[in-house]
Amino acid sequence: MLAAFWILLFLNDFTSCEEPEAQEVSKGVDWLSRYGYLPPPDPLTAELQTLQGLTDAIKSMQRFAGIRETGILDADTLQMMKRPRCSLPDIIGTSEIMRRRRKRYALAGSVWKKTTLTWRVNQYPRQHNLEQTMIDTLLYYAFEVWSKVSPLKFQKASGEVDIVIEFGRSHHGDGYPFDGIGGTLAHAFFPGDHPISGDTHFDEDEIWTYNTQGDEGTDLFTVAIHEFGHAVGLAHSSAGSSIMRPYYGGSVGALGDYQLPQDDVNGIEQLYGTRQPTKEKPKDYPAINPKIPDVVSPHPSSKPKPDSPDRCTAGFDAVANIRGEAFFFKDHFFWRMQRAGNLVSLNAAQINHFWQGLPADLKKIDSVYERLTDNKIVFFIGNRYWVFTDTQVEQGYPQYISNFGLSVPSIDAAFLWAHNGKTYFFKGDKFWRYDEQQRKMDTGYPKKVSLWKGIPPDLDDIMGWNDGATYFFKGRGYWKMKGGEIEVETTDSSSTHRDWMHCHVPTEAPRPPGAGDPSGRGCSCPLDRNQAGVVTSSVLLLLVALLACASGRLLLAD
Repeated sequence: MLAAFWILLFLNDFTSCEEPEAQEVSKGVDWLSRYGYLPPPDPLTAELQTLQGLTDAIKSMQRFAGIRETGILDADTLQMMKRPRCSLPDIIGTSEIMRRRRKRYALAGSVWKKTTLTWRVNQYPRQHNLEQTMIDTLLYYAFEVWSKVSPLKFQKASGEVDIVIEFGRSHHGDGYPFDGIGGTLAHAFFPGDHPISGDTHFDEDEIWTYNTQGDEGTDLFTVAIHEFGHAVGLAHSSAGSSIMRPYYGGSVGALGDYQLPQDDVNGIEQLYGTRQPTKEKPKDYPAINPKIPDVVSPHPSSKPKPDSPDRCTAGFDAVANIRGEAFFFKDHFFWRMQRAGNLVSLNAAQINHFWQGLPADLKKIDSVYERLTDNKIVFFIGNRYWVFTDTQVEQGYPQYISNFGLSVPSIDAAFLWAHNGKTYFFKGDKFWRYDEQQRKMDTGYPKKVSLWKGIPPDLDDIMGWNDGATYFFKGRGYWKMKGGEIEVETTDSSSTHRDWMHCHVPTEAPRPPGAGDPSGRGCSCPLDRNQAGVVTSSVLLLLVALLACASGRLLLAD
């Protein structure tokens, strides 16, 4: 098997002297999938992508972005992928759209069945760069940009409305998490009959400003015009001047001066027709000169984004299987891997933005596990623990870990063993077994960790995975025990970064059978999950893998 790094060399025809890092290639493939240029991997069939398909996807992205079509992940392409942008895909629909070369707007395929639409802001940002009245004014004028060239009318209202606007952070309830400052800025849902149709969400962690230049913030008026284009039915455009271009290009200027480019006028007119002359009294527009700070004053969540750990080098403080997904914790950040084996994001999310109720000055998590009896999630930090229902802490917590019958100042690891339904706690070279039904420690404990044959003491954490196996993590490596066994498959550790974090590991020890397949489907394909790889077949370089073996179903012991 050739790693993604060697795919890049192949695509460069061995002529480039500055190939990007393998991690950049992995991010590039993830980016292409996220924004519609590559089809999402099929978790049931582990569908593979042809090398030609990957090359075509890169060319399509380059053509759409207006940069030179090379078919390789060159420096210009990778730089474009790093630009702030809308989080909706660029390619919607069939492969024919993907191959289209005309620089035209793309229609979302759905429209509102009425021309008067109501809107309200359900949640304002907690930053203070823009007051709420100023935000309302900017949103009002962003709607008016579309109203001036179409029959559509927009009215701010309360209660039940067509378009609900919210500022949210990270995982905010719609399945499309934000990623902090930069990256994805906002998204909106196309028209339809669903409750979320037309709703528009902005990343609260951005420093939202108005009519500023350079990198002083992100212009809310500009981004709102773009997102409201989605809310009325337009998809992304490849036209360089279009407001529906997916990449953020800075402020479009003052409210009263902006006019939609012809490409966007053509798009909205095709959906709703042309605006007819009217004898209506001119609108009483809101004032456009509220006080705006001369200098951006960052609030706690909008300070320059702290350097999050590198997922490809970090050792993890805690690892947990929560609702069938794997969570990897480092410092006050975490990564989340879905059942199919793909990371929700290559960037780390902040723990306190997801789980509400942990200490505000959180430094690290010791261990996490999900209880079998009630599916509550238990966090351990030092000599205390917190119990959560989903992402909200229960009343009365934190409490002391001595409640479990533990007489140690902290624990290294905690996990639920599916083989017998018991919870195990590890500290140093000892472990305890806890009965969740009886809410007490089993007699005869602690015992020596050496009873689990082949694993070292002082573990970072342990996790039962959906394949029924148990995974022991320490440093950069992990060990696997199948089913109810208490002996590892091999005493040599496997790479956590390669097999779970989708990272390129330049030098690696030989892997035992199945060690590279923690998804648990027993797939024999020699390809790292979610990382492009190449397989040769006699005379043809045939397939590039985006995602190998999908995750298996959760196995619980009787």
